Amino acid sequence: MLVLLIARLTVLELLRRRLFLVLIGLTLIVVALTSWGIAQVTTVGGRPMTRVEQVTVVSQLLILVGFMFSFTLSFSAVFAGAPSLSGDLESGTALAILARPISRAEFVIGKWLGVIATILIYALPTTALQLFLVDRIVQYVPPHPFEFVGFMVIEGIVVLTLALALSTRLAGMVGGVVALILWGVAWIGGIVGGVGLVLNNATATHIGTATRLILPTDGMWRGAVWALEPATIIAAIRASGPAAAGNPFFASEPPDALYLAWTAAWIVAFLGLAIWSFQQREI
Repeated sequence: MLVLLIARLTVLELLRRRLFLVLIGLTLIVVALTSWGIAQVTTVGGRPMTRVEQVTVVSQLLILVGFMFSFTLSFSAVFAGAPSLSGDLESGTALAILARPISRAEFVIGKWLGVIATILIYALPTTALQLFLVDRIVQYVPPHPFEFVGFMVIEGIVVLTLALALSTRLAGMVGGVVALILWGVAWIGGIVGGVGLVLNNATATHIGTATRLILPTDGMWRGAVWALEPATIIAAIRASGPAAAGNPFFASEPPDALYLAWTAAWIVAFLGLAIWSFQQREI
């Protein structure tokens, strides 16, 4: 199938550039350092930690590490996806490939699937290794490890699809920067929405809701945080009042089914937009 052929060539091209191989190497170093740091979390105030205290600290450290994974994954998706079309257009590769019996839609979808496959090559083993080492060191496994990986991957797919759509009209670097800035704006918008809930400010709350609908990356990040948060901490923070709503590193519940459906529809819509925009462009 031509789509799978394009996807395979895209994966090989990205691996040839060594972007993801370098990221995997650097991430493995980070995983080793964070695992060593977690192993040192044994005392507080000069006395040994209780099991509850240790789980509390380790879970919060994992959320911070998860944010690092989230940023790295989104960054990688943006700068792998953004030049995947624009680079081929600028170099003339797209003209040579599309002279063969392959549609532009197949070309775009193949590129999209190829970058997603590369994201999975990066995300799955590094995340699994981090969780495995934490389990071996302190015998702690997050409540929902598979959901954590799933939300992280979906976040990467969302920002990748945005970058791919932008790359049909903008140079690779420009499209990548724009997509990454919008990712940051969505994250800040989520914080603003949370603060709006705390202060009972309807305008700020609506801003947060709007940004999560326009670009659902922050919603997926909140799902990843929920997947790492122990139920005891969620219950304790809920009991303390609404102040935690403004904390970007806390989520009391995962995205609901309607929001997940919206995210899936968003991905399909922007992939369709990328195909349409690419079809309208002269090569």
